[in-house]
Amino acid sequence: MNGPSRRAVLGAGLAAATGALGGCSGGSGPVRRLRLATGPEGGPYNAFGKALALAVGASDLPLEIIPVSTAASVNNLRSLDEGSAELALAMADTAEDAVLGLDSFSRPTPVTALARVYVNYTHLVVPADGPVRTVTDLAGRPVAAGATGSGVRVVAQRVLRAAGPADERPLGLAASVTALREGTVDALFWSGGVPTPALAALARELPLRFLPLDAYVGPPRARYAPVYTTVTLPAGVYGLREPVGTIGVGNYLLARTDVQEGVVGDLLRVVFDRWRDLLREVTAGARLEPRFAISTGQVPLHPGAAAYYRSVYG
Repeated sequence: MNGPSRRAVLGAGLAAATGALGGCSGGSGPVRRLRLATGPEGGPYNAFGKALALAVGASDLPLEIIPVSTAASVNNLRSLDEGSAELALAMADTAEDAVLGLDSFSRPTPVTALARVYVNYTHLVVPADGPVRTVTDLAGRPVAAGATGSGVRVVAQRVLRAAGPADERPLGLAASVTALREGTVDALFWSGGVPTPALAALARELPLRFLPLDAYVGPPRARYAPVYTTVTLPAGVYGLREPVGTIGVGNYLLARTDVQEGVVGDLLRVVFDRWRDLLREVTAGARLEPRFAISTGQVPLHPGAAAYYRSVYG
């Protein structure tokens, strides 16, 4: 947790945004208001952010979390960099790109991790009676590949790069579902918890096929980062008769480097006390444990997070 690369990034200086956001709450002393960049309304990041805001609000901490709807991962990391948010959720691959200054990021971005909170499952969904049976069938076809600025789009583009070019449409989840229902795209990509309510609702009105992607984990893992893993959509979810192998990517709760250490420790205590509530609307069967949470790859832990985990380990 405390290697040289982590200390180097953690030492980067930024303006004190959290201090500028301080307010008062009656006679209870100053309240820290932290903006949390989440994702689109109805998505898992947005649900997690609202649940975290409620959990913090129910605590006795002089802390307020303000969820902000966004296009998700890429935009969230830029919000941290620009100072328009103090906290953010982002997929692990996009967060590592930001720290290393790769792909969507022209330079390294000084952000830190508080926790790896859960794993996203990549969904590649097609109509069951449609022409697409394998990933290579997508070549030249219209595909909803995630909104601009989202982590979904990053994963979709990396899969399609290995499988063959498609006609990529930059659509968010709601627009992707509508487009697949109306037949204006032949497939949609989504990366999120299981089950994702919008896809579960679509599966009840339209026969769907979920294409396996586990064979496509290798190329992005080798080229970009070991954050890509093989996971399984279980039988029963979305009406699946058999499990479907796919690509898993962790999600990180992130912070600017200038968020105070004590605030981070307090926030993590709420996260670990209330993780069942935070993940209830996000992904079925997920657990959050410290030994899982510290696995943040190239993204350095915030000093307050490192101190919290040391206190947990004793």
